[in-house]
Amino acid sequence: MLRVYSSGVLILEPQLSYASALRHELSARNQAYARRLGLDCRESRGQPPVVCYVGGENDHGNFLQQSYRAILQNDSWRTRLKKPHTSAHVALPREGLKWCELDSGTSSDALLMNIFCYPGALKVPALLGLLAIENRITPRFGLKARVPLANGRRDRTEVDMQLGDLLVEAKLTESNFQQKAKATVEQYRDFDLVFARDELPQSEDIYFCYQLIRNVLAAFANDCSFCVMLDERRPDLQEQWFAVMRAVRIHDLRLRCKVLTWQELAQVLPIKLQKFLEEKYGINSSRQSNTRER
Repeated sequence: MLRVYSSGVLILEPQLSYASALRHELSARNQAYARRLGLDCRESRGQPPVVCYVGGENDHGNFLQQSYRAILQNDSWRTRLKKPHTSAHVALPREGLKWCELDSGTSSDALLMNIFCYPGALKVPALLGLLAIENRITPRFGLKARVPLANGRRDRTEVDMQLGDLLVEAKLTESNFQQKAKATVEQYRDFDLVFARDELPQSEDIYFCYQLIRNVLAAFANDCSFCVMLDERRPDLQEQWFAVMRAVRIHDLRLRCKVLTWQELAQVLPIKLQKFLEEKYGINSSRQSNTRER
């Protein structure tokens, strides 16, 4: 369990790993899903195995067909499919296959694109209202945030998705929001303006939840809003989110930052997309009567 005390020091208490539990569930769900549909896939080494799908010219087992077809028709989205799988050389069978990150059944980027590339999803008024965005916005994936540094240069790390003036970070089975040396984080131009540094989750030499810190800084520098999308089965990530939000000094900026679960999003998505998310990811909606088939 994550605890942050008044000193801002983060203490990690022993706990059952929510990330590990979700990885086991997704492994079983993807194995069953692939068997039912006869999908071309492989399993990674290790326990639990991660199901990785072999993409075809017109379909891909890791994507709902409507979403995949839309991705193929957009040059920028299609390029995102080629994002390299960093551990494929040790975790996956080669067989002449070139594995990419979005082939993985646990990829949060693939989940994000399954939802927001689905035709008509961003025309659903309830979804637009939930995200506080306007209609006719085209998602951008993997863009450079270009967060200003104190030396006049800019950070080159990626934001998972941009919807108009909304920046999105997506999480699924990732263990945490990463960490970074204090000396590196404190080089951001607006760090002390945006954060009460003593209240951030940290150890002696490290700031935890680095991705949240960086993305809040990106939202401030670009006058944007920021949303983290995560699974309700990950209360550990939600707790880390609130730990960082408590350290934001600027009231208006704090109001422009929010967290949404995939389950909350599922409540306002088209029925076919809801059914896909429930079977493959275990993301289910408790209010399907307010949505309609598209």
